[in-house]
Formats: sequence, structure tokens, C-alpha cells
Amino acid sequence: KAASADTGLSRCSRVTLVRALSTTAALHQGVPGSVWKLGRLNHIAIAVPDIEKATALYRDVLGATVSDKVPLPEHGVYTVFVELGNTKLELLHPLGEKSPISGFLQKNKSGGMHHICIEVDDINAAISDLKAKNIRTLSAEPRIGAHGKPVMFLHPKDCDGVLVELEEA
Repeated sequence: KAASADTGLSRCSRVTLVRALSTTAALHQGVPGSVWKLGRLNHIAIAVPDIEKATALYRDVLGATVSDKVPLPEHGVYTVFVELGNTKLELLHPLGEKSPISGFLQKNKSGGMHHICIEVDDINAAISDLKAKNIRTLSAEPRIGAHGKPVMFLHPKDCDGVLVELEEA
């Protein structure tokens, strides 16, 4: 008890802290340093069947700041970004007959989470490294994404069922 009184940590807190540190250390043991770094969560994308209704929910009901609806024909989507304190939500709606979001909404009529976007400091180095680790990409080269920066999507079958977008920071 004297030790916990001196440090201000309960036994449970110390065990949790030690467990967290040992788990983190174990995850990084034997992993060589990369030439690229994974950054912050940029956004979570949600496919929506009615982008005006979804925009109104976040703007008018929840009080968020939202962007204008922007067409991205090269990606086959309309986007609206919802600003949050530490990240963004990207509302996606199909644009054109070949939109990848159309197929998603056919399977998920009321919409749902489509992908997560994580920033990287060097997208070309990240892609090269991930391909060497047998992570498939959905295109041969990065494309310019909604923020005007290079992006690459990783195959969900190689990412535990999650479609991951990497965006150069």
C-alpha cells in the first residue's frame, strides 16, 4: 500500500499500465524500422443511400460543420465531409453507373461504413513496402483523392475485412 500511496497508482492501474506497455513492446519487437510512417486517422467513410438526408442529420440534428457535396467522377462518388474535433467522416454516394458505392449499397440498402483512411508520410514507400509484404492494392498506382493528395486502397481481404485507404499527409 505504501508504494501505491507514493505513486498515486492503484495496484489495478499499475497492472494495466504494465500490461499495456508489455503488449506494445511485444508488438514492435523484431519489426525493422520502416522508411515510411503510419500517421493519424484521416477519416471514416460511410456509404449513404441519400446524401442530402445524411448531410442534414450531421449538420441540422447533430450540429456538425459539413462541406458542400463534391462530385469526384474519377472515383465514381459524391462526397460530403463532416468535421469532427479529431477526424472527419466522409459521406459517400454513387456518381455514375460504374460507381463502386452502387454495389456496396445494393448489398447494404441502408448504407454503412465503407472504409477507413489513414495518413502516411510517404505513400510510394508505403505501397512498395506493403506489396513486398503481400498486401494487395486495388490499383496499380496511387490516384488523387478527395483532399487533392495521392491515395491508395488496400485489399480488404488482406486487412482483416476492412477496406483501408492510405493518404499521403
